[in-house]
Amino acid sequence: MRIIVSPNRKGPVIHPEIYGHFAEHLGRCVYEGLYVGENSDIPNINGMRTDVVQALKYLQIPVLRWPGGCFASEYHWQDGIGPRESRKTIVNNFWGGVAEDNSFGTHEFMELCRQLECKPYINMNVGSGTVQEMMDWVEYLTSDVQSPMTQLRGKNGRKEPWKVPYIGIGNENWGGGGTMRPEYYADEYRRYQTYVRGLGGNRPCRIACGAGAGVPDPGYGWTETLMKLAGPHMDGLSLHYYVISGDTWEDKGSATEFDEATYYKMLRRADYTDALLRGHEAIMDRYDPKGRIGLMFDEWGAWHAVEPGTQTGFLYQQNTMRDAQIAAITLNIFNRHSRRVRMANLAQLANVLQALLLTDGRQMIKTCTYHVFDLFRQHMGAEAVDIGTDNRYLESSEGLLPQISTSASVKDGKLHITLANAHARDEARISLRIDSASYAKASGRLLAGDIHAHNTFAAPDTVGLVPLEGICTKTEPLGTEVTFSLPPCSVAAVTFERQHATEHSK
Repeated sequence: MRIIVSPNRKGPVIHPEIYGHFAEHLGRCVYEGLYVGENSDIPNINGMRTDVVQALKYLQIPVLRWPGGCFASEYHWQDGIGPRESRKTIVNNFWGGVAEDNSFGTHEFMELCRQLECKPYINMNVGSGTVQEMMDWVEYLTSDVQSPMTQLRGKNGRKEPWKVPYIGIGNENWGGGGTMRPEYYADEYRRYQTYVRGLGGNRPCRIACGAGAGVPDPGYGWTETLMKLAGPHMDGLSLHYYVISGDTWEDKGSATEFDEATYYKMLRRADYTDALLRGHEAIMDRYDPKGRIGLMFDEWGAWHAVEPGTQTGFLYQQNTMRDAQIAAITLNIFNRHSRRVRMANLAQLANVLQALLLTDGRQMIKTCTYHVFDLFRQHMGAEAVDIGTDNRYLESSEGLLPQISTSASVKDGKLHITLANAHARDEARISLRIDSASYAKASGRLLAGDIHAHNTFAAPDTVGLVPLEGICTKTEPLGTEVTFSLPPCSVAAVTFERQHATEHSK
């Protein structure tokens, strides 16, 4: 497989927020996954699981979206402030009909973001909420002026305002967020965003609810209407897309038991993200040719059937090397579309859908997807560079799938290349040319395994990162030739460091 990288042909910066995440009040994501309370025998700081926070801090996660998702459309923020013993218990109608005691609310979320050192992204309730309610929440969070809301914040233990750089105005308002027509939501968005004011020096990015994309409807009509009617009033427009194995939402297959045909089908659907982005970007470019408005892909990932014996509404699923491939393919696509894509949020952080981490009591394991984010984190804040692949294509029921997925970037004198070999059984021999003699010192890391391989609480290290062996480099006057092999169903990151001039002249 021939790959050519041109480090001097630089594109846009890969926004760190592309590597963002999502935590919804859904199943065991927030409760048990992230928050156990100060009195738990599970080690914690201010209620946040120490093991989980440490694992996520290592990834340097840039932004976290909360409280939903669908849950946001029934969430009333004042239920989640004040003494926990006096907070209202409600029914989580969207996810399992279980009791939600609101012990994790605004202050707890902001504390989690503080511990993670990430930016908060708060999704406002447009489905069942009001403009006044949203306006009060923004004031409570960010105002530095004496008012009833800031006095209430002080009474609850926080004198200084927080910084909230991202505010989402509604979630999936075409569905569970109100079953709205795009024209109606565009008017609602215009009304709500008027009251998202920059208080206390905080100028939030206002994100409009975008389309729910899929096959056969990619959601272009929603994007067209929103850009036409509300484009000048937004800073970002969201997009949601999940990869499923079936032809309907009711026909999702197992996370761990599948054949090669289903494996390739889901990977091809992940690869469809590229065409999906090109379509939405073309619409946005017509109304916003200067690229002011960011495309915020704030829900994405693989959605399988829940694990046997678990509650349907909790969306708990295992995470195999197939999911690692889906993550790598998608992140490579986001990197290549960073001109318009400013944020993406994997669904979800822990114990739900394509999670980074799974917990069971005091135990925690890192999933295959966690390791992919580890491999890719060097791209955050780097400049994308041109990379071309003489690809081979694999047959799937959804069409042809590129065998090799790639993206490349440069930062701090280093060239980072991420690759995924989608073939279930065959290795890929890579012949890589770097159009620069400056980069020669190479190192790499590898994630590989059978397509069904995954980590469990009994065997937490079945799949993990190892050094990528056998990298051979040959420096020539006009470039560097590199060869190595990628095992079947593998993801790799290779880093090249600049040579010093004296070394290059030898």
